[in-house]
Amino acid sequence: MEIDCLIMGAFQTNCYVLRKSGAARDCLIIDAGLGAGQLIDFLRERKLNPVAVVLTHGHIDHISAVTTLRTRYQNIRVYIHKLDAEMIASPLHNLSALAGRLFRIKPADLLVEDKSIIEQAGIKLKVLHTPGHTPGGICLYMEDEGIVFTNDTLFADSVGRTDFPGGGMDELIKSIREKLLTLPEETKVYPGHGQITTIAREKAHNLFLQ
Repeated sequence: MEIDCLIMGAFQTNCYVLRKSGAARDCLIIDAGLGAGQLIDFLRERKLNPVAVVLTHGHIDHISAVTTLRTRYQNIRVYIHKLDAEMIASPLHNLSALAGRLFRIKPADLLVEDKSIIEQAGIKLKVLHTPGHTPGGICLYMEDEGIVFTNDTLFADSVGRTDFPGGGMDELIKSIREKLLTLPEETKVYPGHGQITTIAREKAHNLFLQ
């Protein structure tokens, strides 16, 4: 399993590029935020073929490179949770209007829900629906690898913002407790922003979860 992390744009969004092995050319992308050129350069330099991009939620800093990806890689498939599906076409709800730009992308190719399985590029991800940051926020669990990608739900020593439309702190904490803290404690946490952590560390040290 190969995981590369690109830190993209002014919001320093973690964009993850996953491959089954170091020799694999097909890859799966988790979130594609501001700074499409950086991502395209990375893929081109390594001669990678992105077959899918999974959007953990619909905010602009996680979706804005999708249009460029679709233009360059016309067979790429885009996934998002059904409750965030309309957000990506709404500058108000994807928060681009707050940044002074009206940004929208075309609908996703595939809509997921809780417990959906995504299998692309030899990689298998289990969808964990974790509302609270957005209604359709998802985390992506790889049980065999002991890894979970937690988008803007859970960070090292923190949790996602809940003051945007559709957010709610009680719902977010409930999602974390029921969907993430129940995973094995050694599970590595790859968040949407910031550094890698573990479930055990967040149980012990994250003040929002005490």
